[in-house]
Amino acid sequence: MKMDELELIERVKKGDEMAFVEIVKRYKDRIVNYLYQLVGNYETAVDLSQETFLRVYFKAKKYKPIAPLSSWIYAIASNLAKTELKKMLSVKIVPLEEAINTSYNGYNSNAQSINKERIFQIKKAIHSLPPKYKIPIILKDLEGFTQEEIAEILKIPVGTVKARISRGRSILRELLDLKRRY
Repeated sequence: MKMDELELIERVKKGDEMAFVEIVKRYKDRIVNYLYQLVGNYETAVDLSQETFLRVYFKAKKYKPIAPLSSWIYAIASNLAKTELKKMLSVKIVPLEEAINTSYNGYNSNAQSINKERIFQIKKAIHSLPPKYKIPIILKDLEGFTQEEIAEILKIPVGTVKARISRGRSILRELLDLKRRY
């Protein structure tokens, strides 16, 4: 029998470690993927996801069932990612290239190579966005959250979410259009 999120978090609040393990199982891969999209480095994403779940466990008593548990977990991950991105920007680290496997077997068709290059360009463009645009775009376009859910996760008005997604997409179009021309 699968427990619902509210029951799980209530059990975690009472110290039930198995309920916590279940939450981690349900969200770990999604949170690691989300954080990887934000920071561009797999090891950092794994570290941040571990910190996210530590905070879920130790701050479970602060969770209020106003929004879904997933929104609360993503909010914690987003805040950790913002802090990490500030650190990364201060030392000018751009580790995205490490995460993309650019070695080809030699048997790939030209179309596949072009497609991989385009995906690389898109990921690089997303990674270059300022966090205030990158986070809403990843939450919307890659994680599938609604604008209302993103507003709840980031604790900003829905109008701000819409504006940031629109502006971020506009910046991405400009970046990708420049790459195509040169």
